[in-house]
This record gives sequence, structure tokens and C-alpha cells, in this order.
Amino acid sequence: MAEERVQRRLAAILAADVVGYSRLMEANEERTLATLSRHRREFFDPTIVKHGGRIFKTMGDGFLVEFGSVINAVHCAVDIQRGMVERNAGVPEDRHVKFRIGINLGDIIVDGDDLYGDGVNMASRLESLAGPGGIACSAIVRNQIGNKLELEFVDLGEKEVKNFSQPVHVYLMSLASMSPPGAPGPRAALPRLRAEKPSIAVLPFTNMSGDPDQDYFSDGITEDIITDLSNVSRLFVLGRNTVFTYKGKAVNLERAARELGVSYLVEGSVRQAGHRVRINAQLIEGATGGHLWAARYDRELTDVFAVQDEITRTIVDQLKIRLLPEERRAIEQPPTESIEAYTYYLRGREYFHLRSRSSYGAARQMFAKAIELDSRYARAYAALAICDSKLHSKFGLATAAEDILVTAGKAIEFDPSLAEAHAARGFALKSQGRRGEALVAFERALQLDPNCYEANDFQGEFCFQDGDFERAATFYLRVMEIRPGDYRSPFALQMIFQSLGRMDEAKTYARIGLKSAEEEINAHPESNLPLELGAAALAALGERERATDWISRALAIDPEDNVTSYNAACAYSLLGQHDRALDLLERWFWRVGSDEKLWFKNDSDFAPLKQYPRYQRLIQLIENPAASESGQSQRVD
Repeated sequence: MAEERVQRRLAAILAADVVGYSRLMEANEERTLATLSRHRREFFDPTIVKHGGRIFKTMGDGFLVEFGSVINAVHCAVDIQRGMVERNAGVPEDRHVKFRIGINLGDIIVDGDDLYGDGVNMASRLESLAGPGGIACSAIVRNQIGNKLELEFVDLGEKEVKNFSQPVHVYLMSLASMSPPGAPGPRAALPRLRAEKPSIAVLPFTNMSGDPDQDYFSDGITEDIITDLSNVSRLFVLGRNTVFTYKGKAVNLERAARELGVSYLVEGSVRQAGHRVRINAQLIEGATGGHLWAARYDRELTDVFAVQDEITRTIVDQLKIRLLPEERRAIEQPPTESIEAYTYYLRGREYFHLRSRSSYGAARQMFAKAIELDSRYARAYAALAICDSKLHSKFGLATAAEDILVTAGKAIEFDPSLAEAHAARGFALKSQGRRGEALVAFERALQLDPNCYEANDFQGEFCFQDGDFERAATFYLRVMEIRPGDYRSPFALQMIFQSLGRMDEAKTYARIGLKSAEEEINAHPESNLPLELGAAALAALGERERATDWISRALAIDPEDNVTSYNAACAYSLLGQHDRALDLLERWFWRVGSDEKLWFKNDSDFAPLKQYPRYQRLIQLIENPAASESGQSQRVD
């Protein structure tokens, strides 16, 4: 009989218990049971259901709850603690019912309706570290929340907890307003949501043109409104990857606001016909689904930038936010005077997001055409420089390094404050091995915009290539905050924590990455990158059949893709198919730049290959570049 396979999944676990339950029961057992029953019936259980949770275990004074979303779990915890303060009002202090709450995100074992595993146990340990009315969470929960909910966190550092060999990094929410564990106090305050910074998500605008090929235009308008709103310092705006998981879906607005953890939503539609465009936009209150503002714009296509500015300014006005002068200038400054150049840039950006050799090539053509139409289009130059750097570094295409630097330099010349232009220059310098100069460029990009996705992503890669894993983790965690739906950064974090020997964290980030990768595969089945990165993660998790299936699908899409060859080698190394992994690596090695070889040198997926002379030879070639050049000149494909 075949062994029954253990079912696992990633989940957010909330553990709660009643503070001083034994004392309350000893004082008056019947009253305590009746009071707790009433709180559960009227408030606790409905609040959990409202946020999409499921109570899977009760232990008298304690509860374990599963959520599919960390944001929902934290929202629920905040609502419970806020509500209990209100429900205890007017009740003698010695009869208050207060909860301690712990939240963790981790790998769990499913057994029917019950859940087990370290992910569950850690939530219970965290709950014991929270004060009365308080909430404690693990570092992975803190990183997933980022600044999306505008909660105050206090870092308690690493704590030893029962039955865990490694210490756990613990955060308390709004510790300054909570009593410390076991300490008396007049009443426990709750985590404070800072109200001065409204949160908003711009859902993907619907393409109403009747032509799926026009999706790039409606997507581009969505992204540009996100960018414009992100320029407003007193507004928190969710990034592209997060909101685009809702593309093409029927959306319940109240539920979407809860899932995304925002107070407001923007939705709309775009219809392009000839030289005219119709844009509908609505601002919605997340709590009620009610419309706060709506407008329809029927304009010439050349007026599209003015429409975007008007939508952004109206949203800001509706939320009663006062713009700083530089923020107003940033919003009102059009990226280009040419609507045709803008259209090509949007098409290029759509191709770029697919991240394959062929899609980078197609994106490059679009960006080059945009520059041809507007020779001062800074964003198009920056995007072209990044594309050429990717093709040069990852696929070995013979674009002159100096030409790439000239392109990045033009982006900076035409817009010195454009962070992605400096990030593009840094990536080009990194690809040439000029790492000191690259670091200066990345740091300049982050000075201009700490939320620049490219700057954080490229510097994370830079640190990993240097073997500085702890610092690499900080940048990739920031990337996850900027674009929570990005599948690449959790897979990078999985590899980083593998290298650091922190295997529980590595597995957790692998499952986070797989969840996002599956969404990307459903949205873009023609894209091989989520399949190949996911295959390596599945192999690391021991899911051999799925890993083999995913890598076979990725190779079928483009067997000659250099990045696919590398990631397939990662998967085959972990699956024990070592000769196959080495064959792919030897083919890949001669087609990439020196910086990509530094990544390979530090990649823990290849630990099973270190005993093989073929692997050792590749490492020697990296450490002795002259030998590598000699080997290249003698090699015949």
C-alpha cells in the first residue's frame, strides 16, 4: 500500500487566549462562562467570520484561527482588541475579559478540519509573549504587513521560545500603548492605526475596447495613476503586482478592500476608438462599497495625460489631502509630449513584465520606438537600458556595455530625479563588473525614491552576488513590501535563508512565492519564469512530482532560454539528477555575464553538486577570469 501523502499549505494562524481565565473562573465560574459565551456569540466569532477566518480549535480559554491572508488576520486581531476595550467599558476592572493574540505565517499540516505543525505552534508561542490586550507577531508577519496597514511595531529582537531550537524574532504592535506581559494597568490599549495616512488601491481598469490586444493601454493607465498617487507623501498606495491579481475578475469591492487592507479603492474602465478615448473612474469607500466620486471623460487620445492628472488630483481632493508643491509638479508633469511614444512605452512595459528572452527583445523594440518618437523620453531610455542590461547579463547578447551606459545617461540627463534611471545605470555598471560605481548609483536611486522597485531589487541581487546574505534579505524584504504579489522576491528570500541555514524561514518564503507564481501562471500561461522558479522551490520542499512537471512545462515553452536552463539546473540539482543539472549549467555558463556567475557561485541550490569535478571546474573559472576567457576562446558549441 502506498504511503499516504501529508497535505501541507501556507496559512496565517491567529492564536488567542483569555488573560487571567483561571482567576475569573475561580471568582465566579457561571458568570465567567456566560460572559465569555456572550462575547464569542456577539462579537469574537462574527469578527473572525467577517475577516475570512476559520476557528479550527478551541481549548476552553483559547482559540486557534486560520486565515488565507496575513492582512486579514492582522485586521481581525486589531478589531478584536479594539472591540474588547469598548465591551469592557463600565465593567469592573477585575471582571474584564481581555485577550492576548499571537500571529504567525507558516507551513501547516492539514488533517481533516484540524491543522498542525510549527506554523501553528509558533502562533501559540507568540501569543504568550503578548501583553493583555496586545498582539505579538513573527518577523515574517511584520515583513508581509510592511506599511500597508500603518501599524506601529516595536522590535523585541530574538526570543527563545519553548520547543523551538532557534530563537524567533518577535514584534509587538503599538507596545507603547500596551501593558507589558504580566504587568498591571488601568486597561490595555489596542494597536493604533495611524489615521493621518489614508490607504488606497487602484484596481486594474477594464479594457472596454472589445480587443484584448488593447489591454496594455488600460493596464498602462492603471499603472500611471498608481505612480501619480504614489508621489503623494500623505497617501499609502498599493503597488502594481498586488492589485493586478484582481485583473479580469468579478470583484466584491468591500471584500477586496478587506483583503488588500485599504480604506479606499479606485476602479474604472477604458475604451479606445481611433483617436478618441473614454475613461470612467470611481472612488469607493472600502468599508461600505459606496461611491464617493465618479466621472466619465470623453477626450481626444492626446488628452490622456490631462485625464490622468485630473483623476489623481480629484482623488486627492476627495480624501482632503493637501499636496506639497513638488508633489503637485510631479503629478502635473507629463512623461512625454507624444501620445504615440507613450503607447509604445506601455506596450514595452507589458512585454517587460513577462521577463523572458523573447519578451525582453520585444520590449526593447517598443522602448526604442518610443525614443524614436520622443528623443527626450527619460522613462523610455531607463527602460531600454535595463532591457539591454538584462539581455547582456542574463542571455549573453552582444550589446556594447558602453552603449548601455550612454542610454542610462540620457535618462538621467533628461530627468535627473528619476530613480529608475539611476537604478538602470547601476545595473549596467554591475553587468560590466564595475561594482563600486554600481553601488553608488543604486544608493543614489534609493535617496531619490526609497520605494523604487528596481533600485531595491537590483541592490538585493548585488548583495547576494557579494555573498552578503543578511543585507540582501533586507532589500528583498523591501521589494516584497513594495510589490507584495511579486513572486521573484520570496523565491530569492528562500535561497537567502537556505544559505543562512534558516530552513523554516526558507520553506515559508518558498510557499509564499509558489502562491504568487501560481497566480502569475494563471494570468500568463505563456510565461516560463514563474514555472521554473517555482519548480526549484517545489524541489526544495520535497514535492518532486510537481517540481518535475513545472520544469518540464517551462522547458517546453522555450528550451533555449538561458534563464530557464539555469533554473532547471537548480531544480534538477535538488531532485538528485546531477548530471542533467551539470549539463545545463555548462551550457549556461558560457552565455552569461560575470555578475550572473557570482550569483551561481553563491546559489545554495547547487550544494548537492559541490563534490563533482565539473562543478568545481566552473567555480575555478569564476575565481580565475583569465582562465574563463581562455576556455571561452577554445570552446566550440
